[in-house]
Amino acid sequence: MHAPVLVLKDSLKRESGTKVHHANIQASKAVADIIRTTLGPRSMLKMLLDAAGGIVVTNDGNCILRELDLAHPAAKSMIELSRTQDEEVGDGTTSVIVLAGEMLHVAEAFIDKSYHPTVICRAYSKALEDSIAVLDKIAVPIDVNDRATMLKLVKSCIGTKFTGQFGDLIADLAIGATTTIGVDLGQGIKEVDIKKYIKVEKIPGGQLEDSKVLKGVMINKDVVSPGKMKRKILNPRIILLDCPLEYKKGENQTNAELLKEEDWSVLLKMEEEYIESLCAQILKFQPDLVITEKGLSDLACHYLSKAGVSAIRRLRKTDNNRIAKACGAVVVNRPDELQESDVGTGAGLFEVKKIGDEFFAFITNCKDPKACTVLVRGASKDLLNEVERNLQDAMSVARNIIKNPKLVPGGGASELTVSATLKQKSSSIEGIEKWPYEAVAVAFEAIPRTLAQNCGVNVIRTMTALQGKHANGENAWIGIDGNTGTIVDMKEKGIWDAYNVKAQTFKTAIEAACMLLRIDDIVSGIKKKQSGGAGSAPKQPQVDQEDDADGEQILPE
Repeated sequence: MHAPVLVLKDSLKRESGTKVHHANIQASKAVADIIRTTLGPRSMLKMLLDAAGGIVVTNDGNCILRELDLAHPAAKSMIELSRTQDEEVGDGTTSVIVLAGEMLHVAEAFIDKSYHPTVICRAYSKALEDSIAVLDKIAVPIDVNDRATMLKLVKSCIGTKFTGQFGDLIADLAIGATTTIGVDLGQGIKEVDIKKYIKVEKIPGGQLEDSKVLKGVMINKDVVSPGKMKRKILNPRIILLDCPLEYKKGENQTNAELLKEEDWSVLLKMEEEYIESLCAQILKFQPDLVITEKGLSDLACHYLSKAGVSAIRRLRKTDNNRIAKACGAVVVNRPDELQESDVGTGAGLFEVKKIGDEFFAFITNCKDPKACTVLVRGASKDLLNEVERNLQDAMSVARNIIKNPKLVPGGGASELTVSATLKQKSSSIEGIEKWPYEAVAVAFEAIPRTLAQNCGVNVIRTMTALQGKHANGENAWIGIDGNTGTIVDMKEKGIWDAYNVKAQTFKTAIEAACMLLRIDDIVSGIKKKQSGGAGSAPKQPQVDQEDDADGEQILPE
């Protein structure tokens, strides 16, 4: 016998073969089980303590997973799933994890029978294509401008969330906000940028019912000098600047030597004249409101208030862009480049209101705002955070519908239809791939099954009844009413899902399952290589900045 050859270092741990597959599947199932109870309208909430000791109470799959700190690599990639889902379509984060976990669970049996993972993956991708085809078949087009249908749709998306109990409130806010900022790009394409142009302002206090979508923007600022400047202006002319209205200081420390005393007063006069000319250029356009992202000196404030102009300073860039979109102004970089077309006249009212202890400036009643603020009021911070998360989801759903106005049934109905169709098709598939293909069909049932579990009805009876209804691929609209656990027609109940949310869920789940199945080796314990080639490099490469160039270590001995 030869002596054993050491290839890997001692510190490395290597697992390979079926052991890895089982470990990955176990890990993914564990993640799916954490999330499983948060699916559907009867879902439970999770309470998480984050690192800073703050509390997060939520049932948003993505939010829960984001807070968890996991050790297992496969579990980490499951978390990525829900994040992708959240970024892509904004909803369905829970279902994606449950589905992926189930896909891996059914694959376990085949791995035990020593099927090759690629065979399973091949069957899976075939099943994915067919299931998307089924979705295409049962999808129903919808008219985006029909508010009642849109309301139903967004409502069924939030029905599973905490704010579902407040009825149409959140759905209304979401639809209002997204339809406001939709921009037609022509050729039937609509651009809806939620992140940039919808701001959710959370203000504790008041009731949830006080929440509303403003036809314009609100910012957490007061005018510069409250006593002198007007706090309410009708039909204001708004100028937005992104330059400071104060005397330019030297870039770095500048020393000016003055020989005569008069020179000092000349210097001051120059500063004053510079600011005066700046203000004069702005006042030429007779604005009522000047907003700048940078500073605004006392002197400029004096000139502006003398002319009866209100001013707001140090505004965030994003807020400035929103105001520009809302009232039709253009953000100007230099006052001397102002033109009449840059002045925003679209707003109907500028007003500063006091809410709680803080002052907020409202620019509202805009004619055709392309940006808006959603004002959310509520009892406590935790509540507000949860409401905001739900609103984000709702707005994403509304956005998806505006972009791709097609619907599929909710309540596990589409999954069941897909499952039934796949079962029928599996009989025509030849060879070894038939069984994994059929397993996918079973895996899709995880969603309606979980819904039934969370309602607390008899799962086996409900599932058998549903499978019977769906067996011949007809009545695609029969699903579970998540509140009562009864079997109903989704069309009548108005429980819908957006087509691209469903499609994305299926794609992400199956592709992720394939990826995890393809892993057959895990090598852990790899240390980071030290920088500096020869391994003898110091721990921290020393970089010499110019300002510490007089340190001793640089001078050659």
